[in-house]
Amino acid sequence: MRRWFLPAGTMLLVGGCANEAAEENSTVHAAAAASMYHAFTDIGKEFEEETGIEVIFTFSSTGQISRQIEEGAPYDLFAAAGEDYVYDLTRSGHIDEDSFFPFAYGVIGLVFEEDVMGTPVSAETLTEDHVNRIAIANPEHAPYGKAAKEAMETWGIWDEVEDKVIYGDNIRQSYQHVETGNADVGVVSLALMEENSSLEFQEIPLTDHNPIVMALGITEQAENRSGAEAFSDFLTTGTGQQILRDHGFLFPED
Repeated sequence: MRRWFLPAGTMLLVGGCANEAAEENSTVHAAAAASMYHAFTDIGKEFEEETGIEVIFTFSSTGQISRQIEEGAPYDLFAAAGEDYVYDLTRSGHIDEDSFFPFAYGVIGLVFEEDVMGTPVSAETLTEDHVNRIAIANPEHAPYGKAAKEAMETWGIWDEVEDKVIYGDNIRQSYQHVETGNADVGVVSLALMEENSSLEFQEIPLTDHNPIVMALGITEQAENRSGAEAFSDFLTTGTGQQILRDHGFLFPED
């Protein structure tokens, strides 16, 4: 299992940074991978309650957000589902290198209606004739989709099921394909599952694909840098990390 550590100085007291940020600007504009929708929505609410700083989120695929930042999109910070995207943006001068840090990693699994697929679902199940559509995020720009493809390659079934695969622009769209019945089964992030969902989630072993490393960076064009720094620090606090854990994200010690 891949390991990483937060850089020295990351664990700052949120209060001091947040008070300074609130004086300058009460809003942070954050772009985040679609898999973080539920977790970051909850974290944003807690962060605003504690600091008075509102976070306005844009959720999309990591690759699409990366291109938007390269084209000058006015985001203060970027939380990606793949550390390479943030690292590449630091090399091109779009992300402040000192602000870059990995903060968690993601879990994927098969999602399906039990009365449609039965349980458990095996790799062989996906090759059977009654499975017509398999939803994954587009691996060209979505790290979760890339991991889904890698898992099916590990299982030795990708060539057999590729014609069944339908691609979502991001992982949330892939989840919605299954939720609405447009796909029989999908590969999605554990972080997108809701407690009241009727869908089953069957976790895929972490060893079946490359790690999905969540990473964050503050953009060079950030208009509210101190607010972005405060939010970044909040992710490393007990509250921020507990919310991430509650939504299915893992940490190096797990």
